[in-house]
Amino acid sequence: MSNELQNIKNRFGIIGNFPALNRALEKSIQVAPTDISVLVIGESGVGKEFIPKIIHSESKRKHQPYIVVNCGAIPEGTIDSELFGHEKGAFTGATATRKGYFEVADGGTIFLDEVGELPLQTQVRLLRVLESGEFMKVGSSQVQKTNVRIVAATNVNMMKAIHDGRFREDLYYRLNTVQIDMPPLRERKGDIHLLFRKFAIDFAEKYRMPELELEPSAVHYIDNYSFPGNIRQLRNLVEQMTVVERNRNITVEKLAEYIPMETHLPMVVNNPSTPKQNDFGSEREIMYKILFDMRNDINDLKSLTSELIKNRGAGDLSNHEKNLINRIYTPESQPQVNSGSLLYFENNNETPTVQTPTIISGPDDSYEDIEDIEIEENRPESLSLQNNEKDLIIKALEKYKGRRNRAADELGISQRTLYRKIKQYNLED
Repeated sequence: MSNELQNIKNRFGIIGNFPALNRALEKSIQVAPTDISVLVIGESGVGKEFIPKIIHSESKRKHQPYIVVNCGAIPEGTIDSELFGHEKGAFTGATATRKGYFEVADGGTIFLDEVGELPLQTQVRLLRVLESGEFMKVGSSQVQKTNVRIVAATNVNMMKAIHDGRFREDLYYRLNTVQIDMPPLRERKGDIHLLFRKFAIDFAEKYRMPELELEPSAVHYIDNYSFPGNIRQLRNLVEQMTVVERNRNITVEKLAEYIPMETHLPMVVNNPSTPKQNDFGSEREIMYKILFDMRNDINDLKSLTSELIKNRGAGDLSNHEKNLINRIYTPESQPQVNSGSLLYFENNNETPTVQTPTIISGPDDSYEDIEDIEIEENRPESLSLQNNEKDLIIKALEKYKGRRNRAADELGISQRTLYRKIKQYNLED
């Protein structure tokens, strides 16, 4: 390791010798003397904020302002004013002219943290600054110049953000002249214990308490933990244990109370040899298929029963067979024996009751579609859905001014059934 790299680590308190970490620090030192734009990529909590500090401190701008802007923490309605300033009266509450960060940091460096959270309108303004060094305050028509070095950082997948239309591709390539990648802590297994010891010393001094020490099994435990929160999570862990734990010798059992090891449950993997048509994707699709198969079976049974009755005649049916027919068919959907008549056996009488149907099915019609009921002349008018379906639907739709969901609730049926009935009775208008 070069003396320059070690000096940087000492100055900024950076612990670790992981090759990817060293490479990120070396690139920072190399690009620092230039004014080239830099984009730092890495997960939240990996220490991306050290890179712009190193770049600024090693550049010719080190005696000029250094400003950190958290783009994700500034509301969308005020971020343009924060970055570029505003004129008096530009918007409600603008009681005085205000300088933005790009004007204040002229000659220095601006670190745009979480740059992936910038609104699209602000991205256009930022692109202009990067290309020409020009900007305008909010509410002003006067173009101003600035000489600012920009270093940006993000934990967002920028390619996905560009694909989703949340980030401008041209701005990405302007920012990403040089990309520096910060490795996550889970990849720096040899550095995890070093960082633990460093934090343990710092917090022991801060809180005037003895230093924490890990047993060998506990060292192995943290080296194999994933640390989704990265260095920030490890630092908070050490601080919490320093304050809470009385025993300064930390065992693996005690450590597991603070960071339980993840359990990796078995996953169901699709078998590529399985035919695609048998993969339903979800339990709902499987249930739908079962219901459709049952529906087809019932229709086949109804058709078969109808053919048997036609061939044998009603007088040859036993009481048991009549009961079965009554269970399968509702009165309005009894099978035809003679053209224009429907049979319905009342109390297992030998002589069936003849009803005149509203719809006479043809040879290719499905019995499931016969749902119209003819009301007998001497029978009092009924408002039930079964006996006066069409009128009830019309009344319900009129009552709720065409709101089908409300009408379906009033009728006690699903919206899907109501839509089908509306289409059946030509009530769309």
